[in-house]
Amino acid sequence: MNENVRYEPEENPPPLIALGAGLQAALVILAPVALTVVIVVRIAEESDSYLAWGVFAALLVSGATTVLQAARFGRIGAGHVLMMGTSGAFIAVCVAALVTAGPATMASLIVVSSLFQFAMAARLSLLRRIFTPVVSGTVIMLIAATVMPIVFGMLTDVPEDASPTAAVITTAATLITVLVLVLRAPPRWRLWSPIIGIAVGCAVAVPFGLYDAQVIVDAAWVGVPLGAWPGFDVSPGPEFWGLLPAFIIVTLVGAIETIGDGVAIQRVSRRRPRATDFRVVQGALNADGMGNLLSGLAGTLPNTTYSSSIALAEVTGIGAKRVGIIIGVIIAVLAFLPKVAALLIAIPSPVAAAYITVLLGLLFVQGMKIVIQDGVDHRKAAVAGVAFWVGTGFQNQWIFADQLGDGFLSVLLGNGMTSGALVAVIMMLFMELTSSRRRRLQVALNTESLPKLDEFLRGIAARAGWNDASTERLVLVGEETLSSLLAEDDERPEGAGARRLVVTARGDHAGAELEFVTGSEGENLEDRLAYMGEMPDIADGREISFRLLRHYASSVRHQKYHGEDIVTVSVAGSSGG
Repeated sequence: MNENVRYEPEENPPPLIALGAGLQAALVILAPVALTVVIVVRIAEESDSYLAWGVFAALLVSGATTVLQAARFGRIGAGHVLMMGTSGAFIAVCVAALVTAGPATMASLIVVSSLFQFAMAARLSLLRRIFTPVVSGTVIMLIAATVMPIVFGMLTDVPEDASPTAAVITTAATLITVLVLVLRAPPRWRLWSPIIGIAVGCAVAVPFGLYDAQVIVDAAWVGVPLGAWPGFDVSPGPEFWGLLPAFIIVTLVGAIETIGDGVAIQRVSRRRPRATDFRVVQGALNADGMGNLLSGLAGTLPNTTYSSSIALAEVTGIGAKRVGIIIGVIIAVLAFLPKVAALLIAIPSPVAAAYITVLLGLLFVQGMKIVIQDGVDHRKAAVAGVAFWVGTGFQNQWIFADQLGDGFLSVLLGNGMTSGALVAVIMMLFMELTSSRRRRLQVALNTESLPKLDEFLRGIAARAGWNDASTERLVLVGEETLSSLLAEDDERPEGAGARRLVVTARGDHAGAELEFVTGSEGENLEDRLAYMGEMPDIADGREISFRLLRHYASSVRHQKYHGEDIVTVSVAGSSGG
């Protein structure tokens, strides 16, 4: 049980608590959303009018897609609190697009690349052996490792004429306040730890002259930069095609981050641990793709899920999707209030960096938990360890910095999350392609298929040289898995079409892995097996199958996608007579 969770996604916290949690989350991500646009536009030397439009559109799209993630319309949205904002991974490619072709071409590139994210979400089940929990957890750890050097640089980002101790005192005041509240404060005070910490840090920064109030004075109260929309290029030229591969790659790498966030947010939003529902992950990817599509149409930087959503949920203990809707509405409203946005952007860098350090620390540990909870053998350890350190090496320019130059490879590998993710994916692909060939059986999902399944599994055991006891255990596990799937299928509405079952198996002298793929829509077997450990008596016949399956299988994983259920079962084997 995760006693830290105060409100699960379907629960409704009191209005004041929901508003407070939503407000503090919006305060945390507002500045990064705006500053990413500012950095790209100023590097590309675009006009001030386009900068104003870019910030306005980014805030508006971020707010709308944050609402979409929480509210979940059909298959779009996670149904969890996943904050959306501009993606730093796109900085390099967007600068290149603006410099070589202008905002209209950049908008076209973002729209086209977003379609690949929709395609990835639709066929995510086909990629399950590549984008595993090990890959997702490693990417989350790399996100923290990639951003942390920038955060450390912000800790000392103060005016040249400021006191030598200004940054140290301001940082310490913020960090100590947040940590004391997170570690020792009661839940009602822990909820407000971000706002209290930032407020204390800003108050300490004022006497040192670190808080620039002139930015706030110069900003308008209400405004919309009408007439600055850059348009959309419907007749792309050579620059478009030259930049498209880079945009697609960065989009798919960003999708890996979203997969990790979609997995992690489920783990921190429930009191009772549940198996990962990959329909939630598919919904998060679809909403992310919608954010990119809207960003392209609006002519601003692409969106992505903010991994600080996971850390924030851990700090506050609130996973209620009502809070996600409030966050999105606040961000969208603030898009029309430049003075309020300026108030937040004026927060001194040491204050923001101190609080973000706490969030990133929690995020790093969450990535570790995802990797470890999946079970770590020497192969998974190699994937996670090598990918993490390669990504860290490229991020800090410790690896082949001179050889990468300033071209495409520099853009692709210079970001630690991108390079580390690519290494992890390549290693998973290598393991999949070099592993023993899977054997396949396709039958109808009914009791008449049991003899065919038994024959199929006995053949797997015979080829692996298993003894009689191990063979019978494998057959029993197969039968009980089929029985459990049939029990789920019996609960489907009358008149629904017949289901097919595809079983793939791969085994050697030490063990076998079975994969049952069907389209049934029922409860998660993995959750059911966990609940069996808490129930002293057998209440009905279905639970006999669940108990047998848990007893004889080494591991059971049930992944639910839209239109597909995939049950993966591992069984230990022994050779000889």
